[in-house]
Amino acid sequence: MYDICDNKLSYSSRGEKLIVEAWGNNAFRVRATKKKAFSSQNGALTEAVESCNVKTYKNENYAELINGKAKVRVDKFGKITFFNSNQKVLEELYRIKTVPTTHINSLHFAAREYVGITRGAWEITLRFESNDGEQLFGMGQYQQPYLDLAGCTLELAQRNGQITVPFVLSSLGYGFLWNTPSVGNVVFGKNMTEWHFDMEDEIDYYICMGDTPAEIVETYTSVVGRAPEMPEDLLGLWQSKLRYSTQDEVLKVAEEYKRRNIPLDVIVIDYIHWKKFGNWSFDSECFPNPSEMTEKLISMGIKPMVSVWPALERSSENYNEMLEKGFIVDTDRGLPIHTDFFNLSYFDATNPEACEFVWDKIRNGYVKHGIKNFWLDCAEPEFRGYHHDNYRYADGNTTAVANEYPKYYTKMVWDGLKSEGEKDVVSLVRSAWTGSQKYGALVWSGDIESTFDALKNQVQAGINMGICGFPWWTTDTGGFMHGDIDDPKFRELLVRWFQYSTFCPVLRMHGDRMSSKHIPDGNRYFAPNEIWSYGEEVYEILKKYVSLRESLKPYLKEKFEEASKNGAPLIRAMFYEFPSDKECWKLSTQYMFGDKYLIAPVLEAGVTSRELYLPQGEWKNIFSGETVNGGKYISVDAPIDVIPVFEKM
Repeated sequence: MYDICDNKLSYSSRGEKLIVEAWGNNAFRVRATKKKAFSSQNGALTEAVESCNVKTYKNENYAELINGKAKVRVDKFGKITFFNSNQKVLEELYRIKTVPTTHINSLHFAAREYVGITRGAWEITLRFESNDGEQLFGMGQYQQPYLDLAGCTLELAQRNGQITVPFVLSSLGYGFLWNTPSVGNVVFGKNMTEWHFDMEDEIDYYICMGDTPAEIVETYTSVVGRAPEMPEDLLGLWQSKLRYSTQDEVLKVAEEYKRRNIPLDVIVIDYIHWKKFGNWSFDSECFPNPSEMTEKLISMGIKPMVSVWPALERSSENYNEMLEKGFIVDTDRGLPIHTDFFNLSYFDATNPEACEFVWDKIRNGYVKHGIKNFWLDCAEPEFRGYHHDNYRYADGNTTAVANEYPKYYTKMVWDGLKSEGEKDVVSLVRSAWTGSQKYGALVWSGDIESTFDALKNQVQAGINMGICGFPWWTTDTGGFMHGDIDDPKFRELLVRWFQYSTFCPVLRMHGDRMSSKHIPDGNRYFAPNEIWSYGEEVYEILKKYVSLRESLKPYLKEKFEEASKNGAPLIRAMFYEFPSDKECWKLSTQYMFGDKYLIAPVLEAGVTSRELYLPQGEWKNIFSGETVNGGKYISVDAPIDVIPVFEKM
């Protein structure tokens, strides 16, 4: 029933084929299918790896592979069990496995369940036994207040604000990656863990072992890819809002920053700077000379970034040609209109020819004017109702492949700019999949609410994205949804969010702002969002944190270099830096910024102090200069101009 050859353990029974193979160090890749043959694709496991010192064992009851700190056992019934250096950590669920197959028992649960569907694929469920007390982290970005995902049910699909990166890190010392882009869900239940997918050809997952979270993340990112080094001239303040409508408006904002002597690294030109979605060029009436605009901005030391959508209006200049060439996402039912917003359709980023076509338009519309950084908005893309079964990519029905779209979209720009000779490529992206980071994806958390609850959710999201191998991550400071610039409550939120953003990988102002007061053009929306737009008191506080951010640039450069070498995130769970401190595994509202700074953002309105935990050692409050011995909880003053930050001494 099973055999071992060339570091691979194979098993077959009742039409199912199973392969377990050593994959790099301390890790395995597992595949199983009922089709005639396995796929030749490696999914997210794109990086070349070598496995060393793999040992094997086989007897009449089971076979084993041992790969460094990882061991896997497959028994004669096909059940898989994984071990790290210390213990059994993950075991497939078979409630009644030893009952002879000729007997029927209603309590039998199959660990690997295949249900045939009419589209020629399978509905697949994979089940594991749960471990009491186990904590689980990662999985990408979900707008929820939970850092520990044990007990959570998660949809495995991309949405605006939700990013599926199906890698989970366990407190028991392993990392697990589901290695296909299928739409589905996972339940990290108390009684079992269940991965379920509506349309899939095979089970494909990767599991690695490590003594610390840092070792696990380093091993995992070695096989899926790591972010490049972030350019030094992007480490300061980024200015953005919904939206700068004209070339003149963009330049006036940049000039005002210059006049006030406030360092600004990037200014972002948001959507509808074009005549039509799908033209991929400036509206010549509003942006009459983009080359001149770019030259002026660069002369001020400010890099321009331009929003690019994967969307087309039917009346755009490229729609008919792209439809005829099959470059637009198809539908199995109805017209190829994918969202109610402007009745937009999306181009198929899984089609290489479509990517070449769109990149050519972007190159002629923007790159020739000196634009080298792009904001890849709506990168999920945002389907009407997310009815995945009705949409079809070149790679297949979206139910089977949807989650990979943002990775291809980001790769299109990476490949295009590299072909233009660009060394540093950074794209601000609203969605991602496993491995997107290696294509210069700076992920942001989407169109989130302007509330303290949303701010709290971002702390969890940033930590979990970092665990998934994404050191480049940011948010809309102040939230996206309609903050009123004249409202004292929103001003308080903005200050607290800006303080938090100062200790994020990228500090970026953005949002759909409004004003309860009269705006010169009569429109209470698209209100100002520059740091001086919120009154003198707020301005002085934000200016203080821009200066602090500037002082952190050498440290940021060092941490971004580290991230590119070993996958270490900048936003780190407390347990990432202090894995032997049991208290650190409980903390979800504070984090380490690199290995040096402990950040405890204020996450409630009207609060002027907060409790935080300091691990063992000596810590210095960077604002008061006071030093404190750790290993305990303390209460810290946090007036409106202070975020509690402690430096490890």
